[in-house]
Amino acid sequence: MLTAHLDRTTARAIISLANRAPSVHNSQPWRWRIGPSSIHLFADPQRALPAIDPEGRDLRLSCGAALHHLRVALLAAGMGAQVHRLPDPAHPLHLAAVEPHLDRPTPDDLAIARAIENRRSDRRVFSTWPVPAEMLAVVQAAAARQGAQLTILDRESERSSVARLVEHAAVEQALTPDASSETAAWSGRSRGAREGVPSANVPAEPEGAMPMRHFAGSEQPQNMLGRDETDGTVFALLATPGDSPVDQLQAGEALSAVLLQATRFGLATDPVSQPLEVRATRLALSESLLRGTAEPQVLLRIGWAPMSATPVPQTGRRPVGDTIDAMDLPWD
Repeated sequence: MLTAHLDRTTARAIISLANRAPSVHNSQPWRWRIGPSSIHLFADPQRALPAIDPEGRDLRLSCGAALHHLRVALLAAGMGAQVHRLPDPAHPLHLAAVEPHLDRPTPDDLAIARAIENRRSDRRVFSTWPVPAEMLAVVQAAAARQGAQLTILDRESERSSVARLVEHAAVEQALTPDASSETAAWSGRSRGAREGVPSANVPAEPEGAMPMRHFAGSEQPQNMLGRDETDGTVFALLATPGDSPVDQLQAGEALSAVLLQATRFGLATDPVSQPLEVRATRLALSESLLRGTAEPQVLLRIGWAPMSATPVPQTGRRPVGDTIDAMDLPWD
């Protein structure tokens, strides 16, 4: 396996695509360093959300999504990647060291890379069109390749249980002043904001099959369904065998893989982390839906946007240079 040399221009372009990854409240809690033949991913504690994410689960999951986006972008540029996750226990903020090597992307690899720019979180109701089982199987396989499992919750009892748990988590966080103010501070942003959740990406009308987190500002027109139609969301639960920091990082990689594959199919997606941020509801999800056999990491809504739906605006990202540190800075 021949290690690939990274010129800085190529590395910055690849990191720019990696920065399109989804993150909790669009906080983008990561930083990068570029070596001659490596790229390093760090958690950024200055962008953490301590009220809703005191253990750093959402932060590591967000960084895992950026890590997978980086791998996808590298492969599209003709480079595979050997990834060392949490390579140094003495530096827990150093989440991954990525060593590129020469590789050749397939047409499928290039299609997944193109999905990076097209992916959006769509919080609106979805149409009643069914998602083909064959598509869901491919999406599940994408999660499995990253060491995670994606369970489709297709029984009405499971869907009702999830909706109740999401509501319970919302109430718990609403009663926690720091959590409410933290979410408010990261939302209600203008359309041109480089971080946070813009009002233009939050539906103004009532929710669908799954309750939505309350954000400050809500200006997005809700999708209109026909008479007697209901939100056709497919509920899915992404889980990992364990719950170590490495598991959480890989859960983020699996989330990215699922979202990009679904986007490639033209599906709308919406990651839902709120019920995983409250210990009681997270435990209930594990016991009631996974029988305690795996650790739930994030819920997903998957479906079709109605043909009449307006495109979801792209959320902003920080300038790529603001996310890159010099390689010789102290590691913590």
